Amino acid sequence: MGLVGGEENGNADSVSEIRLVSNDNKYERVDDKSHDSKKFVFVCAIFASLNSVLLGYDVGVMSGAIIFIQEDLKISEVQEEVLVGILSIVSLLGSLAGGKTSDAIGRKWTIAFAAIVFQAGAAIMSIAPSFGILIIGRLFAGVGIGFGVMIAPVYISEISPAVARGSLTSFPEIFVNLGILLGYISNYAFSGLSPHISWRLMLGVGILPSVFMGFALFVIPESPRWLVMQNRIEEARSVLSKTNGSEKEVEERLKDIQLAAGMAVAENYEGKAVWREILKPSPPVRRMLIAGCGIQCFQQITGIDATVYYSPTIFKEAGIEGNTQLLAATVAVGFTKTLFILVAIFLIDKVGRKPLLYVSTIGMTACLFGLCLTLALLGDGQLGIALAILAVCGNVAFFSVGIGPVCWVVSSEIFPLRLRAQASALGAVGSRVSSGVVAMSFLSVSRAITVAGTFFIFSVISAVSVAFVHKCVPETKGKSLEQIEMMFQNEWQGEVEMEDAERLVQR
Repeated sequence: MGLVGGEENGNADSVSEIRLVSNDNKYERVDDKSHDSKKFVFVCAIFASLNSVLLGYDVGVMSGAIIFIQEDLKISEVQEEVLVGILSIVSLLGSLAGGKTSDAIGRKWTIAFAAIVFQAGAAIMSIAPSFGILIIGRLFAGVGIGFGVMIAPVYISEISPAVARGSLTSFPEIFVNLGILLGYISNYAFSGLSPHISWRLMLGVGILPSVFMGFALFVIPESPRWLVMQNRIEEARSVLSKTNGSEKEVEERLKDIQLAAGMAVAENYEGKAVWREILKPSPPVRRMLIAGCGIQCFQQITGIDATVYYSPTIFKEAGIEGNTQLLAATVAVGFTKTLFILVAIFLIDKVGRKPLLYVSTIGMTACLFGLCLTLALLGDGQLGIALAILAVCGNVAFFSVGIGPVCWVVSSEIFPLRLRAQASALGAVGSRVSSGVVAMSFLSVSRAITVAGTFFIFSVISAVSVAFVHKCVPETKGKSLEQIEMMFQNEWQGEVEMEDAERLVQR
């Protein structure tokens, strides 16, 4: 009886002992269920992240495809900037609509819709006979990506247990990196073909990842939090029983979700009311918006998309010649970016969000400044080329180990349920706009102040991001989504109490 009591009180050691010494099938089933729930959540996170491959693939493949598009369609430098950057700008439409759409039709079917829209865009791009048609394809692809990058972290954070939420919510960033690597490899693989064929194959291959989303829809369930918001309680309980290890945990999580959803319903949070609270936020919500949207913007304005999209331009500036050599160097960047995102996955729920952010932003600042000095002082020699490649690989490595994945984790878990979809959409909009501005201005700014000068600006912005992380981003490791919401509420209340105490002392 004592051991059973220990299990009821959540004593993990007692539970483990019971499972080892007891032959009772009851305890074996509990252990098996816990194992099965972990596998099920893991599979759901993978499938939900497939749309992120599309974004990564587009970023990676366009860095090489643009070389052959220029040669085939004879586009200007301005058209090149527009072609590269328009996807990020247009994706904000998908991200803005994604919050409302996911609240209306559910997280799962928003993921499916994102894949369908991107497929249409990729197909149009691959057969585009002119620059105008190519832009139309980019518009469709951008909207699809906007939906995808907004909804995947939200969905994963809502189905994941708190202990593993950081790692699982990082999956979309893993798949972005995988997509970038696949894009680089595609560039290298098709670079030997004629310009008219090569870039079409490079872009057309991007359709394949979204095809797998059709299979994913037969596996992944709807978000239990969305089901509760729709008053589909039994369906939510069924999903939670698949994603949590014990019935007690299922009921506790369901109670927390119902409480959060009940608050939203009681306060009659219609779509307009949600946006009204976001646009005129209370102090706790303002803190959430600053942290969530701010980290999204810093992720992009530190220049990661410029580094990835224009890595051939950077390496050409360092002295590498020939398209094949340039594209081979970018493959090294892709491998580095993908490798270090795996490091982040293992660490994010162990060491926490903020330590990784500190390492990431400080490391990026050093690498960006190092790249600036290398391009400005070392010219076209072998040492300059080696240091440039090292600085670029270091920059993407530090990005992938911290701000890359942690950005999406933090922005998907800090908002209350009633605001989560819309506020996450707003953060994704900030990310996409920042990405588009960087991508569409990089060549022009580099021509005006040199590539080295441009990366000096990125290094300064990265240094500012270190201070932002210290001041505005909280540690959320190990907390449930509902506990994180209360943390913002309590922290603000604590500040108010401190201010009141100071006034009393002064009086």
